[in-house]
Amino acid sequence: MEIWLAPLLAAAATALDIIVVLIVLAGAVRALSQLGSAILRGHLRTTTARAIWVGYATAILLALEFALGADIIETAVAPTWSDIGQLGAIAAIRTGLGYFLGRDIAEFRATSGHVIEVPER
Repeated sequence: MEIWLAPLLAAAATALDIIVVLIVLAGAVRALSQLGSAILRGHLRTTTARAIWVGYATAILLALEFALGADIIETAVAPTWSDIGQLGAIAAIRTGLGYFLGRDIAEFRATSGHVIEVPER
């Protein structure tokens, strides 16, 4: 079974890794575009910069979800204890980043009145 499953899972993990890169790139391009626009209009304030950062952080959170999925798929076929340990470390880092980024996003939404679309957990 592993003979045909391994290449399929490798392709799925690669596809998810590509999605991760695209999400991070799209978030970066959007953030840089918004930053450039705010600078050119002379509207770069702390609140504006924070809103741009929160939008980018949201893209990073989404990318981390896909990255974790790719890592889970990569360790699905005959994982070693090393693979499981690495997945655990990645999951712990992702959970920590997700917690703090999510808290910052919620704090920003509560204090600034800005509405930022963030998927609820």
